[in-house]
Amino acid sequence: MTPNTTALERAFSLAESGKYSTVQHIRDTLRREGYDVQQLTGKSLIKQLREIIRRT
Repeated sequence: MTPNTTALERAFSLAESGKYSTVQHIRDTLRREGYDVQQLTGKSLIKQLREIIRRT
């Protein structure tokens, strides 16, 4: 876990890395890194993450 980085910020960073093919894969990684993934809910957020994954 990176100090002062929220789970949401880290999720976008992971999505932009091009290393993840699904939002679930990002959630799993966040959990392993010690983040609370309860912030990662909602249609709009999931759609944004999927779009980023698709573009990379």
